[in-house]
Amino acid sequence: MNQPKQRVLVIAEAANPDWVSVPLVGWNIASALRSVADAHIVTQIRNRAAFLSRGLVEGRDFTAIDSEAFAAPFYRIAERLRGGDGKGWTTITALQSLAYPYFEHLVWRRFGNAIKAGQYDVVHRVTPLSPTAPSSLARRCRSAGIPFLLGPLNGGLPWHAEYGRERIKEREWLSYIRKAYTYLPTIRSTYRNAAAIIAGSRHTMGELSRYGRPMIYVPENGIDTDRFGSSARSAKRDTKLRLIFVGRLVPYKGADIAMEACRELLQAGKAHFDIIGDGPDMARLMSLKAELGIEQSVTLHGWKSHDDVAACLRTADAMVFPSVREFGGGVVLEAMASGVVPVVVDYGGPGELVTPACGFAVPIGPRKALVQQIASIVADMAAGKHDLQSMSVAAVTRIEQLYSWQAKARQIGQVYQWLSSPQDSPPRFGFLEAPNL
Repeated sequence: MNQPKQRVLVIAEAANPDWVSVPLVGWNIASALRSVADAHIVTQIRNRAAFLSRGLVEGRDFTAIDSEAFAAPFYRIAERLRGGDGKGWTTITALQSLAYPYFEHLVWRRFGNAIKAGQYDVVHRVTPLSPTAPSSLARRCRSAGIPFLLGPLNGGLPWHAEYGRERIKEREWLSYIRKAYTYLPTIRSTYRNAAAIIAGSRHTMGELSRYGRPMIYVPENGIDTDRFGSSARSAKRDTKLRLIFVGRLVPYKGADIAMEACRELLQAGKAHFDIIGDGPDMARLMSLKAELGIEQSVTLHGWKSHDDVAACLRTADAMVFPSVREFGGGVVLEAMASGVVPVVVDYGGPGELVTPACGFAVPIGPRKALVQQIASIVADMAAGKHDLQSMSVAAVTRIEQLYSWQAKARQIGQVYQWLSSPQDSPPRFGFLEAPNL
């Protein structure tokens, strides 16, 4: 007998299908939850037009909260201080966390009476994703007897000691004192009053374990299997190994490491490397491919739309993505969903997504060591020493089992059901155990 859907107030301050990063994750999770719960989404006014354009009805499906009086000035300050587009994420996250409490203040003003009257079974804050963002709703919901769920939370992965130069280039000044947030009374109140926490990474699980709350591991990234899928892959493959990199062209993403690691294959004409993305390293990469003598075997595409990226992935055999500091690794999921075998660094999100059955995760270490290990893997691929076809199938299977947005919604739906009667241990979903793969 099917259990009734839980009535859930989904807090997603950042949720927008037309944007990238956190807003896109927020939208995908919040909108998918409507299939497993009687969910009403609360978002910020800047997302209103996008919600309406996707057919959601204001008042029935969602409520847009106007917190621009605080949010807009903080956003402008953050943009000035971050040091460039795509940089200084710790800075912008910190300033957004300062503005966010006003949003929750307005949410309680609008929904506090309904929460206290028991009109919702769960209040679930999806975004912000950062563990550093406090919540006054946690204490208020606990006082009202309504479970308050946080997550998936992710962030704060330490910079590895070998990559201090990349840290400086990213203007990550505040990352040196990030742990100071744990001393804030508002943070302690947030986690001590939460009914449970969904952690988006093993690092975050460890960071938040001090609060003693039930913890469920669910990576925040998911995949749109209608856009990124393997069904359109060509059965006839090129005799060359088709390699691909997708990401911002910045030092820590490691496109230059990937090119150097694949140099011998590319020089010999045994592989072709498509590099998709743009950023401040574009000119350096163009010079590097000439320096390495691989001009004919590397295509620097620049920025491409999501649909074009999906089309390119369907032609690739392997993704070489040696990012040395990656929280989620959504692009790795896109590759796996497309049947592409990933080669990643085992540090942060990508290393948690990839299993030996469907890809390769090399231990983080000095740049030279990464180049050598990746070079060995791709050389063995080109020599036919790895069954890329079987690994491709395993990658697609893993995505279908665990990482589609609908699969994520079902997982979180089980958390909602557990919160209604939490006598047993919290549910587990096999992300770390890699079932049947």
